Amino acid sequence: MHAIVSVVGQDRVGIIAAVCNRLAQYNVNILDISQTILQGAFTMVMAVDVSAATATYAELGNALSELAREMGLSIRIQREEIFDAMHRI
Repeated sequence: MHAIVSVVGQDRVGIIAAVCNRLAQYNVNILDISQTILQGAFTMVMAVDVSAATATYAELGNALSELAREMGLSIRIQREEIFDAMHRI
């Protein structure tokens, strides 16, 4: 199963590393990644494969929410089909 991870927050060193490390702890494979900085705001979208994850989808969401609180970011994970439906024109 694929999912989309989105990250938004004030730019600083280590955001990509921290998010990637947290996903790696749960055996989540990153398929694609796009990041940019818009007027000091860091934004990143990642396509990930959670089919071999060592945690449930809810546990992954909780782990990313915890990281978001620690780093002062907004981090969300959505199933790919839900993300696609929400962003279909």
